[in-house]
Amino acid sequence: MPAVLAGVLQALFLILLLVLTHRPLGDYMARVFTTSKHLRFERGLYRLIGVNADGAQTWRAYLRGVLAFSLVGVLLLYALQRVQQWLPASLGLPAVPEGIAFNTAASFVANTNWQSYSPEATVGYVVQAAGLAVQNFVSAAVGIAVAIALVRGFAARGTGVLGNFWVDLTRGTLRILLPISVLGALVLLGGGVVQNLLEPTTVTTLVGGTQTIPGGPVASQEVIKLLGTNGGGFYNANSAHPFENPSPWINVMECFLILLIPFALPRTFGVMVGDRRQGYAITAAMGVMFLASLVALSVLEYAGSGTAPQLAGAAMEGKETRFGILGTALFGSASTLTSTGAVNGMHDSFTALGGMMPMVNMMLGEIAPGGVGSGLYGMLVIAVIAVFVGGLLIGRTPEYLGKRLGPAEITLASLYILVVPTLILGFTALSFAIPGIREDVMNTSILNPGNHGLSEVLYAFTSAANNNGSAFGGLTASTPWLATTLGVVMLLGRFIPIVFVLALAGRLARQTAAPATVGTLPTHRPLFVGLLTGVALIVTALTYFPVLALGPLAEGLS
Repeated sequence: MPAVLAGVLQALFLILLLVLTHRPLGDYMARVFTTSKHLRFERGLYRLIGVNADGAQTWRAYLRGVLAFSLVGVLLLYALQRVQQWLPASLGLPAVPEGIAFNTAASFVANTNWQSYSPEATVGYVVQAAGLAVQNFVSAAVGIAVAIALVRGFAARGTGVLGNFWVDLTRGTLRILLPISVLGALVLLGGGVVQNLLEPTTVTTLVGGTQTIPGGPVASQEVIKLLGTNGGGFYNANSAHPFENPSPWINVMECFLILLIPFALPRTFGVMVGDRRQGYAITAAMGVMFLASLVALSVLEYAGSGTAPQLAGAAMEGKETRFGILGTALFGSASTLTSTGAVNGMHDSFTALGGMMPMVNMMLGEIAPGGVGSGLYGMLVIAVIAVFVGGLLIGRTPEYLGKRLGPAEITLASLYILVVPTLILGFTALSFAIPGIREDVMNTSILNPGNHGLSEVLYAFTSAANNNGSAFGGLTASTPWLATTLGVVMLLGRFIPIVFVLALAGRLARQTAAPATVGTLPTHRPLFVGLLTGVALIVTALTYFPVLALGPLAEGLS
């Protein structure tokens, strides 16, 4: 009972922190992306790269900037890994193999941070800091920029432009992510997260054996992996490692970092469209789904059946005793309801139905509250669908924030929703349907055959397509098939939806605002919050229930 009370108090404290920061941070981000003033350093940077900072872009120009910047990021990060052995502070490690280097480059640029390798045994300090940590910043800034572009599409009045990608990218990195990361790193350092450039130290254990203790610039990278909803761990144990997450109160602070920006962005949305009530409605829908997921996961883990859980008093397999079930459920819900992918417990070792919840969180589209930027634009696309459904119910032309939602807008929103399920279900099916590959997956990659083995593969592609990065720990994903296909799925799952989001933003930006009438569906009231939440859940259930019935549901009910 004391453990349950402690977990509840941690969750309440986390909610309090998010409530206190929602308004000031949301308003600050709105000012960042609406002011016409450029900092001196920013102006110098724009001159260096040849950007007209005061020139607004159409959605096509904005998209070209996103894709060009991301392509360069993939190439540079891949090259950095391949020449690692010649870099300083490489710790004597060789070049990262081609397949793993491609997978990692695609993963970090796509804000996924899936790791098909053991970090401390594969990449040195320069690759960690100059490669992976840099992408943690800029990939998160890209997500924020795309979300802001969509918000501008709703706020624009016939201009047809969405702002300037290079300005949004720079401001998101320098004015939002970097200063919060500095403050967050100091908090983590004070809580015991390590920060050094020491070589690994070999020590003698109490029983006379030896153990290698790694060091590294952990706190500075831990903070942005969480704040940017990235998730790549400095160590293989990720946020279960005591050097990354040493205590229960740091565990709560790390959850706070994960949720901070995604829960504040709806406030930014409300301010920028001139109706703060719209931001509150989006926040409410996100909060309802977050709390429902957290409660469900906690209950399922506490209800774990079997001899071992009963003897231990709870289903503690795969969980750190210093966090317990509720601390693990809190972190697991925060990381998979966003696109973070960091873990402080092994989801593969959860109970069968408990392990299904992180998977369902990602299948929702990570919109409660979702990744930095991607959660807001994903929820706004769901809102477009919800308004369309509401319009059908009352027999009116659907409108959202004064913008009419015609066939083109609904088509773009529908295509956005279909991309990720197609990638997940398609590549999961191919992994078991192609002879040769099926044998490799079943005999080499899957640790636990049967229903759980299907869950492992399904979880991997769900995580990759949704740009999450967490994994069922029992899957060996470093094989040529999985390393390559997961890398491809990460890139497609990140950038194809962005194409549809920016195209939708462009169409909305060309419209003038239509005045509200008696037939306009109010989108700031509890009724719309319920409709929005229901549409998100129904779309997910209709899409994924059959495959869940073959995997975690079958295992949990057997």
